[in-house]
Amino acid sequence: MKIYSHYGFHRFVLCLGYKGWAIKQFFLDYRAQMSDVTIALSDEHRLRFHDDRADENWEITFAETVLSTATGARLRRVRRYVDTDHFMMGNGDGVGNIDLAALEKEHRDAGRIGTVTGIHPRLSSVRDADGSEVLEFNEKPTQVTGFVAGGFFMFRREFIDEYLDDDPKLWLESAPLQRLARDRQLTLHPHDDFWCAMDTYKDYQHLNELWAAGNAPWKVWS
Repeated sequence: MKIYSHYGFHRFVLCLGYKGWAIKQFFLDYRAQMSDVTIALSDEHRLRFHDDRADENWEITFAETVLSTATGARLRRVRRYVDTDHFMMGNGDGVGNIDLAALEKEHRDAGRIGTVTGIHPRLSSVRDADGSEVLEFNEKPTQVTGFVAGGFFMFRREFIDEYLDDDPKLWLESAPLQRLARDRQLTLHPHDDFWCAMDTYKDYQHLNELWAAGNAPWKVWS
């Protein structure tokens, strides 16, 4: 969210499932967790915060999209909160120094319904591309021969209504994006710099070591 905020995106819809209440609680207590605070127990527990580290310019909608719901169905279930002609969508388990301003420009210039950020790591969703146009979108190949999906997308609003349905098992990475590619409506935004997903405990250790060392490439904000 700090990556998006750095590029001027301040409104968020969080599709909650696993530990949804923990995520809500984190933001409900955000200022207390992020700031130095004094509590006056003798004065009706009056709180005084000593800095502005928790003063984010964010508006967050927490949408309960059910634990077992697949990614495409989650996006479909929050359609009433998507009130702009274009919107960005990101997976919550990947970080990178993605230039979201460039992603937005490429999306708008291409004039297609969707844009996916392409990276070069391990297994995920691969596409064949002709320049900036995605020709094929395949889920989890055994060998990576091209770009893989980096989890930073931008769509026109019509994607939700025309390519998604109410099936709770609808995965964004399968039929919807495959169909978008077949319709020649999916643009590739290549990213050749840092990107990493936190899929395993080893990833968790690696990313936290980078952060602790002050060498976190995805920290594009000041």
